[in-house]
Amino acid sequence: MSASQTIVPQTPSIANLKTDQDLGKYGIWLVISTEGFLFVDLFFSYFYLANRTGRWNVEIPPKLGFALILLAILLASSVVLHLFGEKAVEKEKYGAARAGVAATLLLGLIFLALEGYSMYLSWSNLTPATDSYGSIFYTILCFHAAHVIVGSLMLIYVLFLPLGPSETTPHRPLHSATLYWHFVDAVWIFVVLFLFILPNL
Repeated sequence: MSASQTIVPQTPSIANLKTDQDLGKYGIWLVISTEGFLFVDLFFSYFYLANRTGRWNVEIPPKLGFALILLAILLASSVVLHLFGEKAVEKEKYGAARAGVAATLLLGLIFLALEGYSMYLSWSNLTPATDSYGSIFYTILCFHAAHVIVGSLMLIYVLFLPLGPSETTPHRPLHSATLYWHFVDAVWIFVVLFLFILPNL
């Protein structure tokens, strides 16, 4: 290479950025679909074991109050992430959007702390070794908590990215994290319905 030749950095074209955004969108939907089927399998196992009466003894149903509080926290976090996260980015209010993502993350951490405390309170009456009910009950709760942790890590990652569109980092990571967070919240609705409301009827 001669001295007169210089290397010109290649900037991604609009078409390439659009392709990257589409791939990211399809990728997160594939992840959500896969994880959704995982929870379908877990709920199926829950109802299957419920019909094995010899190994399913629910003398004291789980307390509903904590579960509803946790549901309210997660639903509020989804509203905050949508209205003060994505909508703020659309209006180019990036400081407000970052605050919305941080607030959502805080609500997620509060959810995890309260869920851990709720399991601690239940431990005296029910453990995974108690029976098949205790085993699947804690399996579903812990799997969901793991997904909340993953969603929280995604939000932390987004906090360090430019939230506005640019040639190198379009704001699709926020959209992908938002979709995943909404998925985690939707799953908790079914967790509350199947594991807490139905046993208390």
